[in-house]
Amino acid sequence: MLFQKSHRIPFFLIFVALSFSCTSFAESTKPNILFFLIDDQRDTALGCYGDPLAKTPAVDQLAENGVLFQNAFVTTSICMASRASFFTGQVTRSHGVPYYRTPLSDEKTHTVYPILLRKAGYRVGYVGKFHFQVDGSNTPDKWFDFYHKISRPLIRKKPDGSTHHGTAELQEKVYGFLNKQTKDQPFCLSISFHAAHAEDPNHEPGQGHFPYLNEFADSYTDVDFPEPRLSDPKIYESQPEFLKESLNRVRYFWRWDTPKKYQANIKAYYQMIRGIDQTIGKAMKILEERGLADNTIIIYMADNGFYMGDRGFAGKWSHYEESLRVPLIIMDPRNSAVAGSRIEQLTLNTDIPSTILDWAGIEIPKKYQGESLLPLLDGQNIQLRESIFCESLYPPNVIPKWEGVRNSRYVYARYFEQDPVYEFLHDLKKDPDQLRNFASDPNYAKVLNDLRTECDQYIAQYEAAR
Repeated sequence: MLFQKSHRIPFFLIFVALSFSCTSFAESTKPNILFFLIDDQRDTALGCYGDPLAKTPAVDQLAENGVLFQNAFVTTSICMASRASFFTGQVTRSHGVPYYRTPLSDEKTHTVYPILLRKAGYRVGYVGKFHFQVDGSNTPDKWFDFYHKISRPLIRKKPDGSTHHGTAELQEKVYGFLNKQTKDQPFCLSISFHAAHAEDPNHEPGQGHFPYLNEFADSYTDVDFPEPRLSDPKIYESQPEFLKESLNRVRYFWRWDTPKKYQANIKAYYQMIRGIDQTIGKAMKILEERGLADNTIIIYMADNGFYMGDRGFAGKWSHYEESLRVPLIIMDPRNSAVAGSRIEQLTLNTDIPSTILDWAGIEIPKKYQGESLLPLLDGQNIQLRESIFCESLYPPNVIPKWEGVRNSRYVYARYFEQDPVYEFLHDLKKDPDQLRNFASDPNYAKVLNDLRTECDQYIAQYEAAR
């Protein structure tokens, strides 16, 4: 409240004061937002998620001072579709970008969160990987006050012949943006890393396939990483043929198929994560130096999960936990009461734009399909959802298409282009590693039919929103 009841201030003075100050007061109290989006990271390679080999002090500090979500997922586990979901607040079936060559329609661009933030007075910036196209004239450079796209390859030559790392370029632009920021205008800066995505055309293990910043070259020299926990060949052999022949298996031979290659690539991958952590740590330091830290919310999330040899796979794309599960950490310095909290509720990438707009006091568009996480972040004990819908609609047949539903106990997925349709049903209570398929078990017939029906209901709802 501006005035306590015990203060007897003449009404006309209050009116005059509010007339001159309400606009600046509203703007000054709007939070700043830093959104770090990581490429290809499931909830591992982070100390705060229990990985003993991870060296991630900055991200761990975010979790210590903020809220860590233990069951965060993406609706589609592939870069372009997931990134379109972050902007539109919709699942792939609704926003219509399953593939990087399929553009986002012009109509969908007018309610992306950066445009709505700019209209509300925010200074809005974007740095890094974008990775999908836009149809029409409302192109991404018009969504932001500052837009700097960084493309692959991650290591490339500069005009003077020297090499430049994409993460270093990203750091330069991020730090420059923050160092120009004042307290007079709220800001939202979205930072989209290429790391820790592999450099797909370069199959040379280590720095070739996972190009990291050279300053971290010795980070894991004396560390021997254990084999993937689900590396038993029997697990791969149990898969249906269409998964055994998919791109998940092809890329396994690029990265993880020999002990030597595995060690070189997993160390390089973790070194790429160190570069991300360094970026976040330095950004936090700049916020402190500029007096912005106390009013800046920081989000850390990934665009999809990542197979690191588990099940004999690489990449993402499928219905298993390694593919869909991602880290999500939100640190709001204005709410120290929830610092260090762990939230088990199902959360999605589509929740992020709704949450950002809610922080800014902007009405969430009705076409958004995610939920604002503010009630959970405020410590309220409410149920946002009972289940989530996930899918993969990537056109080339090297990635089998599927659709499905996940709740706190069961995972249902149907690969609908197989003949006949192939269904998975996992009971996470009895089999948390998803090693058994209960779809043909008569004891699960009701569960299977209920999840089929729920999946159909989601599809009808989301197709109607296209």
